[in-house]
Amino acid sequence: MNTYITRGTCSRQILFDVTEDNKLKDVKFIGGCSGNLQAIAKLVEGQDIDQVISTLKGIKCRSNTSCGDQLARALEKYKLDKEQNL
Repeated sequence: MNTYITRGTCSRQILFDVTEDNKLKDVKFIGGCSGNLQAIAKLVEGQDIDQVISTLKGIKCRSNTSCGDQLARALEKYKLDKEQNL
């Protein structure tokens, strides 16, 4: 399980896993608007992480970011960390 500490959103943390073929699974937002964040988690379940990044990156709410944007940033960090560990 990967953990990402959010910045500038009501949610405080995002938990997620990525399968071997780069599909997102088990997304959980800690804090924030429960209904909306459960919906986002269900919509991205099984999606390719590059597609999720492309779809959600840059969506703004408060502080020039959003929970969706923070998920995109979490996935970008995951990819960067994975590349650096190769």
